[in-house]
Amino acid sequence: MLAVIGALAGLLGVALSAAAAHGPGGPNLETAARYLLLHAPAVLVTVALARAEAISPGLGRAAGWLMVLGLVLFCGDLTIRALRNAALFPMAAPVGGVLLMGGWGLLALAALMRLFR
Repeated sequence: MLAVIGALAGLLGVALSAAAAHGPGGPNLETAARYLLLHAPAVLVTVALARAEAISPGLGRAAGWLMVLGLVLFCGDLTIRALRNAALFPMAAPVGGVLLMGGWGLLALAALMRLFR
């Protein structure tokens, strides 16, 4: 499922990039698109590394899901702000950003766990 979501994040990143270039939305939509496009391959690589057991599989999957949740909150909030001039909920983008950082940190921990195993 993470691989499907990673691919969809890439698709949405391209779609939001096009929307930002050809319509309203401004910097919030551009930022959401950039984060989706940067994290889509990260989620996909996390899945591949976990399946190949190059990282701790359990921690790797957790890192992937943490990134996905962070993307939903961060990019979802920025997109709604850009298109509807409203927030997903108060502090959604900052919470999403912290979850994204947590996903990266957990990915590093998954790699370290495998390295020292």
